[in-house]
Amino acid sequence: MNYLIRDATIVNENKIFQSDVLIKDGRIEKIVTHINLKYSIKEIDATGLYLFPGAIDDQVHFREPGLTHKATIYTESKAAVAGGVTSFMEMPNTQPPAFTQQLLEDKYNIAKHTSLANYSFFMGTSNDNYDEVMRCNEKRKDICGIKIFMGSSTGNLLVDNPLALDKIFSNSELLIATHCEDEKIIKENFAKLKAEKGVLEPSDHPVIRNEEACFESSFRAVQYAKKYGSRLHILHISTEKELQLFTNIIPLKEKKITAEVCVHHLHFTSDDYERLGNLIKCNPAIKSPNNKAALWNALLDDRLDVIATDHAPHTWKEKNEPYEKAHAGLPLVQHSLMLMLHYYKEGKITLEKIAEKMSHAVATCFEIEDRGFIREGYYADLVLVDLHKPVTVNKENILYKCGWSPLENFTFPASVTHSFINGNLIYENGVFDESYKGMRLKFSR
Repeated sequence: MNYLIRDATIVNENKIFQSDVLIKDGRIEKIVTHINLKYSIKEIDATGLYLFPGAIDDQVHFREPGLTHKATIYTESKAAVAGGVTSFMEMPNTQPPAFTQQLLEDKYNIAKHTSLANYSFFMGTSNDNYDEVMRCNEKRKDICGIKIFMGSSTGNLLVDNPLALDKIFSNSELLIATHCEDEKIIKENFAKLKAEKGVLEPSDHPVIRNEEACFESSFRAVQYAKKYGSRLHILHISTEKELQLFTNIIPLKEKKITAEVCVHHLHFTSDDYERLGNLIKCNPAIKSPNNKAALWNALLDDRLDVIATDHAPHTWKEKNEPYEKAHAGLPLVQHSLMLMLHYYKEGKITLEKIAEKMSHAVATCFEIEDRGFIREGYYADLVLVDLHKPVTVNKENILYKCGWSPLENFTFPASVTHSFINGNLIYENGVFDESYKGMRLKFSR
């Protein structure tokens, strides 16, 4: 179906302006102050609403295949769409991990039939699947990137063999996304604290997974990237110390080394462990308040390039185990845009910067074709927001399969009212049209 969005306040490419938007055959046909049509079309009155390019989340864990008791591509993509995230890039640590081209394509096939949002999937790396990883070079227009866990992870996802890392960084033609925490430092910190205290608790998490563990691993990744001129993207930066590794001197399009910050590291601090405990246990850890302040500064001055969620759902039971057994990760994809709109209301960030860091910059960073901007000819991935319609997170409106959120009882000052994916109105005021599915993202490489 085609649509005419009337009188929207558009937030796009560092501008805010009033306009109509005509959507035809899945793409943006016209952006004009007043569009007169000689034929009938479904109109949406956007008076008083703000139109954003759909958010693109470059780091989520949707748990399918193998971990579907926690989440599925269908359930989490539905939550994403309700929160204004119209495209996502999903990580390889499923069961089995996406270590082969066939396993990777299996995930694409699931998404083709079940995902309400647009999608891409990272290829997983291990110490011994180099040949499979290199086959991604032939598919660089079809795959968002390859993922390296340069710190502890589940199963054999940890890549700690220097020879394997050297080969991947020297030969990959795709973006390399890294989880950077130093395994040796983490183990030493854990052993020391365990010997001192005996029983550990959630507030120990940032002591075990401390600033040094993050910096040493990120520094090593940057060294590899500079040595070979690799395209490196470091995920979920969480410390002030790591920020010295990144620059704002050159435009994003010219950067070979980029960085992501996640909404939970911009929102929570170590002071929140007393209240939320394991509910905010994640890797890398949420740390002391000075790190949060530094991350905000770096986001606003463009040393940090994109905002993501690292959406990582676990069951309530898995999160309520004793600290050492409790699973690490937070479900966030439904609430990331609204959380940033909260900070807009607080005067922390502008609407233009939100659109840049959650849409424009992600599309630029990953070279996504025809998405991330409100431009004529681009896919109509669009989100309407009511900045004057508060919503409180509760069990009834949480769409994650796990059924909980660390933001429960938090009231956002704004709401997502409509989400268009490829020109289809998938979400409107709490109602979904699931007859349409998202598309596989393509990349201009």
